[in-house]
Amino acid sequence: MPKQSNPDFELFASITTHIRSEFVELDESWKDSPFAWIHSLSSGSRGKLGKRLVSAWCASKGLLIDSSPDSDADLLVNGHRIEIKFSTLWKSGIYKFQQIRDQNYEFVICLGISPFDAHCWVINKNLLYEYIIGHKPQHKGAKGTDTFWFSVKPNNPPDWLLSTGGTLNEAFEILKGLKRIRK
Repeated sequence: MPKQSNPDFELFASITTHIRSEFVELDESWKDSPFAWIHSLSSGSRGKLGKRLVSAWCASKGLLIDSSPDSDADLLVNGHRIEIKFSTLWKSGIYKFQQIRDQNYEFVICLGISPFDAHCWVINKNLLYEYIIGHKPQHKGAKGTDTFWFSVKPNNPPDWLLSTGGTLNEAFEILKGLKRIRK
């Protein structure tokens, strides 16, 4: 499509340039980050990316990765049913892991990406029952009872999360410790 040379269009474009800052907050903290491109993805695409990142990372570290036989888990790691949640760092300095459901999985891997770091927690479902599922509904009303969420400040996680990782290496050590289950 050719560039417009219509004076009304140019005026309109100029106005939008001036009011853009009221609607679009540019987050300079992601400038030059290898992960900056992730911000342009839709939330659905970010979720798919999180699953691909975890799967590729686990496989590259020598863990046995398989597809889940159903939609209750995202993948199998050493035969264990794993759900994956992904978040980028919010401006407020938190990760927000959303859409946590009570489904057929053993662990949730929460992967958080910040501009120049990555964080990862491997959370046993029993711990989720104790602190998240049934405690932190994502939505209000009658329909709000099936999805849950929680926030984490990566430099100051809650005590209950401390034994579940935090760094990529700590999370990998937990995953590596999962004994292989044969089908």
